[in-house]
Amino acid sequence: MRLRSENAVSESDSFINEVAEEVRRERLSRFLRRYGWLIGAVLLAIVGGVAWNEWSRARDAAAAEATGDALRAALDTADPAARAVALASLPAGPADAVARFAEAGALLETGDAVAAAAILAALAEDARTPEVLRGLAALQRVMALGSTLEPSERIATLDALAADAAPFRLLALEQRALSRIETGETEAARADLETVTRAPLAPEGLRGRTQQLLTALGGPLEPAEPDAGTIPAGTPGTTPGSGG
Repeated sequence: MRLRSENAVSESDSFINEVAEEVRRERLSRFLRRYGWLIGAVLLAIVGGVAWNEWSRARDAAAAEATGDALRAALDTADPAARAVALASLPAGPADAVARFAEAGALLETGDAVAAAAILAALAEDARTPEVLRGLAALQRVMALGSTLEPSERIATLDALAADAAPFRLLALEQRALSRIETGETEAARADLETVTRAPLAPEGLRGRTQQLLTALGGPLEPAEPDAGTIPAGTPGTTPGSGG
């Protein structure tokens, strides 16, 4: 009797499980009929997005490669005038700043400092140009125009570029010293040149140029003579109360 009861319970559980499974299949079927199109659309969007991303990446890589090839071809042009034309014809892209700097350099080779300075000014004022390159463009513009640039504008530009921690501070100090020499501010020029020569990270070429300029100006500034009344006691060559 007990065995028969257990068999009945087992058959009942099996029937319940089959019914539950059928209900689940029916619910799933209804769900797919109702929302299957939405699932398909989501999957299609995911697959399409991945494909578009890969295509865009391949397109950008191909465009960058083409731009690089065109830039190299332009830079390999021996004649500076033809090189400037080739660089000017390059389409805008990631290497645009490099191409503009190279174009300005080619124009300087041809002697057209005004056109080169105009390109450098545009670079220096373009907010899309990285800040460090904007500073370099401003400095090169000053160097390209030299004494033909209005002295007040020249000094104002160099003052900003010679600020502490500015990336081209030492080169700006050299240019400011040259500008001050031209305007007769010899002592201020010597102070700028000494700052460059004392800078631990000054390149040897720059240090050599500034030392030559200092020599031409009569050498470094003489250190200020200490006031006899302020010489500390115990300084070699003095005795307390000797008065010097």
